[in-house]
Amino acid sequence: MPRLEQVVGPEPLLLDSIAQVNQVFTEAFTDRYQRDGLSGVRVPPLNPAIWRFAIAAAGAGAMQWRDGSGQVIAFNLAHCCGSEGWMGPLAVRPGRQGRGIGSQIVEAGIRWLQESGARVIGLETMPRTVENIGFYSRLGFRPGYLTVSLTRELEHLPSGAEGAGLFSVGESASALSACRNLSDRVMPGLDFSREISLTREQRLGDTSLLPGPDGLAGFALWHSASLAEGKPDDEIRVLKLVVKDQTSFRAVIHAVEAAGWAHGARRVSVRCQTGFRDTYGALLELGYRVHWTDLRMTLDGTELAPRNGAVVFSNWEI
Repeated sequence: MPRLEQVVGPEPLLLDSIAQVNQVFTEAFTDRYQRDGLSGVRVPPLNPAIWRFAIAAAGAGAMQWRDGSGQVIAFNLAHCCGSEGWMGPLAVRPGRQGRGIGSQIVEAGIRWLQESGARVIGLETMPRTVENIGFYSRLGFRPGYLTVSLTRELEHLPSGAEGAGLFSVGESASALSACRNLSDRVMPGLDFSREISLTREQRLGDTSLLPGPDGLAGFALWHSASLAEGKPDDEIRVLKLVVKDQTSFRAVIHAVEAAGWAHGARRVSVRCQTGFRDTYGALLELGYRVHWTDLRMTLDGTELAPRNGAVVFSNWEI
């Protein structure tokens, strides 16, 4: 049996730990890819602005663990979006793995999400990494659908965004309320308003809205800030998307593409949960191409589904 190492934590993950956490992130995920046979892959540090957003969005769910010398050796960002809870990113420094620390940080995240009222508790991992899948399975998680990252290059100003727009939380509190109400209607208790507000406040992106005859028909929260440190802001990434039906989905995607073009982005990235088979097909028809896959796992007995044909994409990464 691996030795359970005594570490200090969980402690709040604060902004002054970003540099150390970024180092653990880079080392741990690069090591994981190399052990999976991808020897040429090196995971770059994340943009510090993205870390600041993730820490603020997680709130008290942003946790770190230190060794006796005070160095960060593990972290877990647990996010509670009302009824939906998820963990990511989370990592243990490679030299400290295999000593029980990974179980500690995952169990701490589960406890926090349960205490916060989450009815869905999940995470995502690489589908080729059987070690990770087995590890999370032993902690009570069960594999579900793939999450497929799809991208589309923007070669011209897309059409189809008529009637959609952007909103500023400061200028339109009613728009934020409409997003919250739509989310709750299609999946009771779901609430992305914290991420929507923080995205606008920290100037990382915005939210595209699709009005309908009976109120808001859909919205998509997206970031235009680069994910990796030192990279150009040339991509729009959809973090959250809620639409009341399949018909509204294409219109919201077109609105995101138009917003991306206006911001100078030349690529749109969408993470599609493949349980939505028709929606996945729609993205392919729109010219999106498969870029990456992740396996979504949820704590046994915590799966929820949208009502009445609605679509909810919720990015369980930052």
